[in-house]
Amino acid sequence: MGILLVEDEPNIASVIKRGLTENGFDVSIASNGVNGLQMALNNNFDLIILDIMLPLMDGVQVCKNIRQHNKTVPIIMLTALDSTENIVNGLDSGADDYLAKPFKIAELAARLRTLLRRSGLENPGGTIFTINNLKVDTESKIAYQDHEPLKLTATEYRLLEYFIRNQKKVLSRIQILESVWDIDFNMGTNVVDVYVNYLRKKLEKNGSPKVIHTVFGMGYMMKEGDEDTK
Repeated sequence: MGILLVEDEPNIASVIKRGLTENGFDVSIASNGVNGLQMALNNNFDLIILDIMLPLMDGVQVCKNIRQHNKTVPIIMLTALDSTENIVNGLDSGADDYLAKPFKIAELAARLRTLLRRSGLENPGGTIFTINNLKVDTESKIAYQDHEPLKLTATEYRLLEYFIRNQKKVLSRIQILESVWDIDFNMGTNVVDVYVNYLRKKLEKNGSPKVIHTVFGMGYMMKEGDEDTK
């Protein structure tokens, strides 16, 4: 599940990300309220974790702004100030839950699973992702283009699902290796480029628009549009 963590303390953010990753979550980090709001509005996260005390824009304001555009994404607030006023302000701004610092990662992960269960997202297997004329059903493990199933190998499908779950994110080759192959290849290998080329050929076979773009010097990104990024 894609989680956005908005936390300005690098050490805390690192601990939370590591702990949640070990619990099966995919965590992106924003270090201030303005960047957190931009990331929340420009990406499809399954859940958002907001610290209340943030630079540039506090968590309450970020939450209110998110709720103007997205009424359903689960939001949990983190607060070092375990007072009734702070908790009420957080919940009144549109948050679904709160957790006072310090806390154990196991408790945070349990809270996240509860929120995802309420929203019907705890089991990512039932998710359908789309971009342009492409649809990926992660329950049936079938990809469709113009409503016709694509003939993909198991590796090609895993690569496609990883891309479509992380649309508009720059994905490095090492990230793709670790997530799709689940092992750390020697960085000299070109296995990622080879499989991206295989997948591109199948996706663009009948003149369909390009969705996997090269970000030169960094990796790849799935997005709408025609041009690679320099």
